Amino acid sequence: MRVLVIDDDEQMRILLRQVMEWAGYEVMEAGDGREGMHKQRKQPADLVITDLIMPEQEGLETITSLKREYPTVKIIAISGGGRIGPEAYLPAAQELGADRVFSKPFDVRELAAAVKELLENG
Repeated sequence: MRVLVIDDDEQMRILLRQVMEWAGYEVMEAGDGREGMHKQRKQPADLVITDLIMPEQEGLETITSLKREYPTVKIIAISGGGRIGPEAYLPAAQELGADRVFSKPFDVRELAAAVKELLENG
């Protein structure tokens, strides 16, 4: 199973990569939504973890594109919230097709459990 991590924060990408590899998944990384979509088109992931607030192409737009091009892909949205807080963005992410949402900081075990559940149960 392949997981694509999209986040402009390198430390967050490293953390998510380590957690996902530890859980046994192949991991690809991207620094923003545009790069993430490019990687998804080359090697589609089964699940995408995307930040919502990013330069270039932000997460809500990325979720919309993913769902349009890959209707079956599982999506987890994460957000630290920017200026107006994660509670403003995460419900929108769910409406656009995110399967789960987490606000930063989150418990990596809960995130790993959500990934496992989404990939195993479809």
